[in-house]
Amino acid sequence: MTRGNVGTLQAARDAAQRRVLYLPHALAQMNHVSRLITPAEVRGVVAEGRVVEDYPDDPRGHSCLLLGFGESGRPIHVVCAPRDEYLAIITAYIPDPARWMPGFDRRRGT
Repeated sequence: MTRGNVGTLQAARDAAQRRVLYLPHALAQMNHVSRLITPAEVRGVVAEGRVVEDYPDDPRGHSCLLLGFGESGRPIHVVCAPRDEYLAIITAYIPDPARWMPGFDRRRGT
């Protein structure tokens, strides 16, 4: 089901109010020594960020890529999937400037 970016973002925020579930891949990426993304930063991205890509047809269920900013203003991407009971955090990472346009909201070459 396609919600549109505003609906997707609201669904993610609503789900996060119920519970946030960090999937193992997300925890591994967040705890990588070159990233060290905190749960507070992820929650900040969900609360204050914006949808840069929407994946309504994701085989795992509707998900989206959010862009927000963490400590010291560093950009953070969070891929999440709103569910009825919780918000699943699929992954979180620092976007690579070689793969993303300035502003980190568009992939290079697209």
